[in-house]
Amino acid sequence: MTGTGDFDFLFGDWHVHNRRLRRRLVGSADWDEFAASAACRPLFGGAANVDEIAFPTLGVRGLTLRLFDPERRQWRLHWTTDASGVLFPPVVGAFTDGVGRFFGDDTEAGVPVRVRFVWDRITAGSARWRQAFSVDGGRRWETNWVMELTRR
Repeated sequence: MTGTGDFDFLFGDWHVHNRRLRRRLVGSADWDEFAASAACRPLFGGAANVDEIAFPTLGVRGLTLRLFDPERRQWRLHWTTDASGVLFPPVVGAFTDGVGRFFGDDTEAGVPVRVRFVWDRITAGSARWRQAFSVDGGRRWETNWVMELTRR
């Protein structure tokens, strides 16, 4: 059952290995790999949390704000960067059997996309996050970013 403790695994400091598609939605198989560091802290007694991630080689920082909606028993995840200063449209979802799945709508290079975040492979010392886009309403997905987190 999803609840306020779902993201407790993420609290603390992390090394992050990133794999990101160089070009999205064009059938590319070329990936960039780079390191990052992240720190996540709870808010509202675990009903919210915030993490900041630094991408030194990209010269940018990102921030995720996660809020738990107790009525719907769902999380809303909001992302921004210091380069944009604007919250991207949220993804919404929950954890089932230890896997978090979150969906939302956005645009990529002017193209409407369905967005999916998946949190899985969660242990005391590691976790994986994946982002995928769909241009056909979720029938086919292109994974375009994978983060492998290990505890610092």
